[in-house]
Amino acid sequence: MKKLFFLCAALVAFGLHAQTKTISKTELKNKIKGGWAGQTIGVTFGGPMEFRYNGTMINRYQPIPWFDGYLKKMMLENPGLYDDLYMDLTFVEVFEREGLKAPLASHAKAYAQAGYALWHANQAGRYNILNGMMPPASGHWKNNPHADCIDYQIECDFAGLMSPGMPNAASEISEQIGHIMNYGDGYYGGVYLGAAYTLAFVSNDINYIVSEALKTIPKQSKYYQCISDVIRWHKQYPTDWRQTWLQVQNKWADDIGCPDGVFAPFNIDATVNSAYVVIGLLYGQGDFGKTVEIATRCGQDADCNPSSAAGILGTMLGYDRIPAYWKLGLKEAEDIDFKYTSTSLNDVYEIGYQHALKNILAHGGQVTADVVVIPSAAPKAVAFEESFAGVYPTEKIGINKDLTSEYRFSFEGKGFVVRADMAKWASTDPHAFEVDVYVDGKVFEQVKLPVNFTTRRHELTWNYDLPMGPHEVRLLLKNPNPNYTCKLMDAIIYRDQPLLKTNDKFYRLTD
Repeated sequence: MKKLFFLCAALVAFGLHAQTKTISKTELKNKIKGGWAGQTIGVTFGGPMEFRYNGTMINRYQPIPWFDGYLKKMMLENPGLYDDLYMDLTFVEVFEREGLKAPLASHAKAYAQAGYALWHANQAGRYNILNGMMPPASGHWKNNPHADCIDYQIECDFAGLMSPGMPNAASEISEQIGHIMNYGDGYYGGVYLGAAYTLAFVSNDINYIVSEALKTIPKQSKYYQCISDVIRWHKQYPTDWRQTWLQVQNKWADDIGCPDGVFAPFNIDATVNSAYVVIGLLYGQGDFGKTVEIATRCGQDADCNPSSAAGILGTMLGYDRIPAYWKLGLKEAEDIDFKYTSTSLNDVYEIGYQHALKNILAHGGQVTADVVVIPSAAPKAVAFEESFAGVYPTEKIGINKDLTSEYRFSFEGKGFVVRADMAKWASTDPHAFEVDVYVDGKVFEQVKLPVNFTTRRHELTWNYDLPMGPHEVRLLLKNPNPNYTCKLMDAIIYRDQPLLKTNDKFYRLTD
């Protein structure tokens, strides 16, 4: 009784200074386990569907496998599938080695020097760091054509799971690590889902979690507007997720940044894929199976999206309440280290729990023998950022030639991106092509293009800051190598206004 009295007195005193949430240590650990396990289940389930359905839903009759032993089989036979996990664990392991105040440079270098292959914003950020450009510049859209891609969104889970009930604490982490590889809407994907994780510790209402987490995002951003639309369309079509999917496709599916997604059905943009996560959560309404099924059947990044949705829902439910069907074979997989790490699920269950306790204390909370008192504050919007402001893709010039000496092309516009393929998957050769890039007769940049896939430059060159008008680009290869080719794929042209071509004439979309 005496111990209880002093605990209650401490809680009352603490409550004078801040609103708090109290959770037992047992429940806290169960929720952290649920979040990590949920991610693993979701990415495993959606893995076979990843980018096989672009710009379309997965048909109702299309089976998606799930059986006892599948988790272990996939972790052993297809370890690259788990980038959602081993990317998170890169940052978790830095915190474990250096403490919660580990400098951003440690996170950036650990990620850039890791042995795993990367794509999109992650690879562009890695190249920047390896070549001397540190965050936040490494993720900025003028230095990273993939700034709005999904990358930090699929890696943010750790920030939410180590910040129970503290969305602003998760945003503090995201503001640093999220800018290693992303900016603007791409960064917001991680801020938003990270906040959703934090709220899943203190609420059992999916609708509340989805809506409250959005307060971390600036209202003027396209990301905020898209997720707000999803919430509104869910109210309009409460029993038919496909209607909401169609509305998202109609309004938000045009990717203007990612060079692989411009003028293509492929879409790895954070905004659209976050919308699919939210569709899964809202229409799943707390049912684990429905949530992962819907998030997967929305298509596009159909393994990362159910991973995020199942991670958030797994946090809300807790490990013990994830249905047994979805944990088939999980026990057999929990001691397997994720590739490129020395960490298994069982490891991160404990490490994640300890990081959460430390983070709660660091933000003014309390930890007793049995319970944890979490300081609770209303979510605050992070700073407004916008990628690709004032630039609009209007043309793709097909090249499809090897760069053997030099290549020139002309265009009318204010920016360009040249896509090229020079890297080999298994190559460890240190060779790098050296290319001088001339714009309008002047050297714009001198680039190195490694043939090693893990250190490659994702695009050959780009510039979004030219004055609107006619321009010429010249690419001069300085060191041809008979063992490798630098294949020019195409050039994407940007103008200062969107255009629509009809009957061989261009019109402004507003005409």
